[in-house]
Amino acid sequence: MSDFGTILLAVSLPLVGTTLGAASVWSLLIPAMDMAEAAGEPAWLPAVVGFLGGGWAFSSCWTPSSLTSFITPILPCILAFAAGAMLYVVVEELIPETQAGEHSNIGIIGVAQG
Repeated sequence: MSDFGTILLAVSLPLVGTTLGAASVWSLLIPAMDMAEAAGEPAWLPAVVGFLGGGWAFSSCWTPSSLTSFITPILPCILAFAAGAMLYVVVEELIPETQAGEHSNIGIIGVAQG
């Protein structure tokens, strides 16, 4: 990475982090605290729940990443399954002609054979 790219990254990451932090406080946390106060609950309750949820989300990111050495060998099968599920949803839900008539599974069978 060039020196300019390193400097740009060093400047932009804190900027993005503070922007997202401010957005979460001003548009999510403060309105939640106001709503809790209006409902007669303590105003600090949404903040505590939010911070605990954020900590849980952060810790739950590390669990899948620690399993990558086990998942890597079966990843092609997982991706193939996801692609098949996606094709099924596209044919079954997004193409209305496959639902026409008495036998609605014929469309998905035809796509699977093709």
